[in-house]
Amino acid sequence: MEAVEMTSVSLKRPHSEDDVATNVDEIKRQKISEESSKIGHNFEQSIDTVPEQPAKPLVEDKKEDIILNEEGEEEDDELEESDEDGDPESFADMMKHGLTELDVGITKFVSAHKGFSGILKERYSDFVVHEIGKDGRTSHLDDFSVPVDDEEPSEEIFTVLSNEDKQHLEELQLFKNKETSVAIEVIEDTKEKRTIIHQAVKSLFPGLETKTEDRDGKKYIIAYHAAGKKALANPRKHSWPKSRGSYCHFVLYKENKDTMDAINVLSKFLRITAQRLAHLNKCLMNFKLGNFSYKKHPLKLGELQGNHFTVVLRNITGTDDQVQQAMHSLREIGFINYYGMQRFGTTAVPTYQVGRAILQNNWNEVMDLILKPRPGAEKGYLVKCREEWAKTKDPAAVLKKLPVKRCVEGQLLRGLSKYGLKNIVSAFGIIPRNNRLLYIHSYQSYVWNNMVSKRIEEYGLKTVPGDLVLKGATAVHIEEADVDNYSIHDIVMPLPGFDVIYPKHKIGEAYKEMLAADNLDINNMRHKIRDYSLSGAYRKIIIRPQNVSWEVVAYDDPRIPLFNTDLDKLEGKPPPILATEGKFKALKMEFSLPPSTYATMAIREVLKMDTSIKNQTQLNTIWLR
Repeated sequence: MEAVEMTSVSLKRPHSEDDVATNVDEIKRQKISEESSKIGHNFEQSIDTVPEQPAKPLVEDKKEDIILNEEGEEEDDELEESDEDGDPESFADMMKHGLTELDVGITKFVSAHKGFSGILKERYSDFVVHEIGKDGRTSHLDDFSVPVDDEEPSEEIFTVLSNEDKQHLEELQLFKNKETSVAIEVIEDTKEKRTIIHQAVKSLFPGLETKTEDRDGKKYIIAYHAAGKKALANPRKHSWPKSRGSYCHFVLYKENKDTMDAINVLSKFLRITAQRLAHLNKCLMNFKLGNFSYKKHPLKLGELQGNHFTVVLRNITGTDDQVQQAMHSLREIGFINYYGMQRFGTTAVPTYQVGRAILQNNWNEVMDLILKPRPGAEKGYLVKCREEWAKTKDPAAVLKKLPVKRCVEGQLLRGLSKYGLKNIVSAFGIIPRNNRLLYIHSYQSYVWNNMVSKRIEEYGLKTVPGDLVLKGATAVHIEEADVDNYSIHDIVMPLPGFDVIYPKHKIGEAYKEMLAADNLDINNMRHKIRDYSLSGAYRKIIIRPQNVSWEVVAYDDPRIPLFNTDLDKLEGKPPPILATEGKFKALKMEFSLPPSTYATMAIREVLKMDTSIKNQTQLNTIWLR
């Protein structure tokens, strides 16, 4: 399955070359630490812009897997996934060894309607997500115009310099050669032309100064460093007018691209201004930038009220009555707030198993789970890597067989080569911290899913004494006399940790039993290594979506989109013409969710079917045949 995303972003005007890398890294860290509610989408983000060096002009289109991993399995080292694209049969073969919902504790439903089947994200445009800002406004890409100020350079600054001039200027700017200046001949010698060249050099290469010189009867613009290497750290103020705020906010529209992929690409192109960003729309594939504005403040982690989803489920088998019952139930009751399948990885070794081994302090098991041979299709070099590991247990030898070193396996092998097999803790520590924490958070989610299933099985949708509710940020038990004061939508359950309390009924005991079965003590969730100590958290067990609407539409051609995206509207594309009586039926649904909830779990409640990649791949494979 594929996805479209739109996102709002804000990048700051840097004060030094180091600020460029720092600002981009901060975005990466924020993305990874944010527990997202998105799956594959059309999603809008606001971004503050960071200037960087020019890069290659085009980005290749890249297909992604059926459900994007929105838990951020990329960090400063850009860890790569091991999966590969292929035809439906080969991918389906790989997913024979994938996880199902049952494997991660997703077993219950809260609605009474009869389920039906449907295909999720047959086209990337079937799954669209818009961010809802803290002010309650939904982000949209609906404007490509650039804010104008008196000091804004003209569009010509991007074309007036030749590629050769740009290369020489970049080398000068970054002190890559011994030259102290670059001379640019003014072919059409007019004051206007000279002014544009001056602006182009100063705008595109902060830190450089310019002057006009006569040489042999010809006019030249001379670019030079006015203050040596310090000029890089303090570019002239004219490159950023005082009338602007320090941050350029914009909406990022992405089609079938991960947010971090987009950030990494943009960081290679940026030159701060909205005008420069708008220029990228001419050369980048699969994403667009718009709705530019200059602000005095950045966007920060947590400034998100939720996400609004527009989803098309194709080839549905349900009757109109079934669909109406399902959607009414979603709107009135909601769905179980399970952690979705993407929380647990897509390979034959679930991430929660690695997390459990970390919490058990079983480092040989951690190493083995990551590196041992596993069933299912993988890239050839990973198969050879695992086979070599099983045969030799020699990290240096295995690393030689791994051309891609940035994957988790490569990072761990590099650590083992450095620290040895007797110091796996330090070797594992080479993997970026946020990637390591994903494993133990996955285990917490695995426990929570299983426990909420037991809670629903035991007590249904009624509140009972001993349940937990939040008063402010503090969890308290419901007493017998207060049961009628709360509904199922108030009830929370804990992710295991040292700073939470547990329900005072059968489910509290079930937590202890589950952790004990995994050789963990519920009363001692502090780890010898501080990073792996779990404080715990609380999570509502039932979520009721807001702004729910739906319609059933008929169609004949599975290849056509069934509604227009923001980009379609901006480009003036007419709305799709839908058949009154088509061969197939689709359910178009819209709803809003708070952060940290999974849209796939809402869809699961409607269909009453397994939303795992394994199951959805099988449906798509059958459909494609």
